[in-house]
Amino acid sequence: MSLTSINLKKFTAFKEIDVELSPGINVFIGENGTGKTHLLKVAYCACDITKDGRHFAQKLIATFLPDERRLGRLVHRTRRSSTCTIEVHRESKKIALSFTNHAKDPEDAQISGLGEWVAQKVKSAYIPAKEMLAHAPGFVSLYTARELHFEEVYHDIIITAFTPILKGPYDERRKKLLSILQKAIQGKVQTEGETFFLKDRQGKLEFTLLAEGIRKLALLWLLIQNGTLLEGSVLFWDEPETNLNPKLIRTVIEVLLELQRMGVQILLATHSYVVLKELDLQSKKGDKVLYHSLYRDKDGSIAHRATDEFLSLHPNAIRDTFLDLYDRDVDRELESGGSGDVAR
Repeated sequence: MSLTSINLKKFTAFKEIDVELSPGINVFIGENGTGKTHLLKVAYCACDITKDGRHFAQKLIATFLPDERRLGRLVHRTRRSSTCTIEVHRESKKIALSFTNHAKDPEDAQISGLGEWVAQKVKSAYIPAKEMLAHAPGFVSLYTARELHFEEVYHDIIITAFTPILKGPYDERRKKLLSILQKAIQGKVQTEGETFFLKDRQGKLEFTLLAEGIRKLALLWLLIQNGTLLEGSVLFWDEPETNLNPKLIRTVIEVLLELQRMGVQILLATHSYVVLKELDLQSKKGDKVLYHSLYRDKDGSIAHRATDEFLSLHPNAIRDTFLDLYDRDVDRELESGGSGDVAR
């Protein structure tokens, strides 16, 4: 059962926004400060609390880390008292939360729909822009015992990566995806205690000795291998292109599209033209890919448009910047009278 919409009023950067979601891949683009990561985090918090029935507001505080962990600091800033409302929909189910800018603790918030919402658990994983598995040794125990100023998504992804594999054989689709990723990372992932290793024909390398881009692909391999990403689960990925060679983005998109065909819902935020274009080129008939553009309207409020056609995506700051680079390159060649090839 996939997420169907996110509705926010006076939450962080948003005055008001309603986002309808695809059950397949949802791609969020926009300039810095338009709230892409915040949307992903709100939806992830709603999914994650189904694991243990934790208070929605408590999860938001641990994920967003407002100053002094005061819930009210997540309310959109105004000079007056203000009330924020959050709604996340999962088909017929809805969880709703409201609180004022004076709220301090989770108990100061009003929540509805929690019992029905958590009655059906949702497997989910949030991959942050910063890779964390290389820092796993000792981190979880330290995070549990001490007040660390780390967003909880970093703790969560390590715990999820440590999840033991499911019993029984892999189905053919999972085998295919694992094979694709093993070829890209040139090995398989193993754990010893709290340390992750990449094992290949020459032996094993601890994650601290691997390129960060390879670690990201290795994490994706783990999430597929241990059964986190199966039909009905939700993957959140913030800037998958970070520290990843553009050549490997083709592999990432191939895997994500196949996960979508297996029934995994995906929400990702990106600044990469290569990510967008690979999705456009690799998508097949029947694939569910929805492009979301976040932008500021004339009064400075964040607005939203969505389309399932890449060429119809507007505004598209990523494509506009790419085309501007190309135009400037052409202009330079024309001005210099050079005979060199323009970068394509």
